[in-house]
Amino acid sequence: MRYITFALTKGRLADTTMELLEKAGITCREVLDKKTRKLIFVNDELKMKFFLSKGPDVPTYVEYGAADIGIVGKDTIMEEGRNIYEVLDLGFGKCDMCVCGPRDAKELLSHYEQIRVATKYPGIARDYFNNTKNQTVEIIKLNGSIELAPIVGLSEVIVDIVETGSTLKENNLVVLEKICPLSARMVVNQVSMRMENERITKIIKDVSDVLMKENQ
Repeated sequence: MRYITFALTKGRLADTTMELLEKAGITCREVLDKKTRKLIFVNDELKMKFFLSKGPDVPTYVEYGAADIGIVGKDTIMEEGRNIYEVLDLGFGKCDMCVCGPRDAKELLSHYEQIRVATKYPGIARDYFNNTKNQTVEIIKLNGSIELAPIVGLSEVIVDIVETGSTLKENNLVVLEKICPLSARMVVNQVSMRMENERITKIIKDVSDVLMKENQ
């Protein structure tokens, strides 16, 4: 029997994922050991392997079959646009993808003026403005503190993840439009879904049952 491999997003998401998987009978304590230098973690009894990865790389590992199953945020799935199956909303890591900026920038959005948009998510921003709003924009890709862009005049608005909104508030910015809700999702390689359908379907069902019990 071949091993089923999980790609987990590093950090808080991996910790919450392992807690959830443990409740579904899928365990690998080594994954949570912060001191280990190991890259691959194995549960020989369950015939499963686990590895940690940066979020944007998880869909790539899954698409190319280096991982059968991945746990990653919906924002990353949307931005990466990989050929993978999104099979389950895990319900944690909840936040929203939003258009934010100074309050008076709302007018620029409602009048569909050509504006500059700073973001870490150019794919999501371009799709939203071009296809949902039909508004012409110039997308500026940034990697650091996106909130800085409208403050220093680099852009009129930003597209970013909003969890509590406290950073926005501290910098006199507001949510102008909500693009979509986000949370952690389970994704599956398309070939693995065919070749290991029984085992992967059982994993999905077991995790789904745990989520259902927790939400009752």
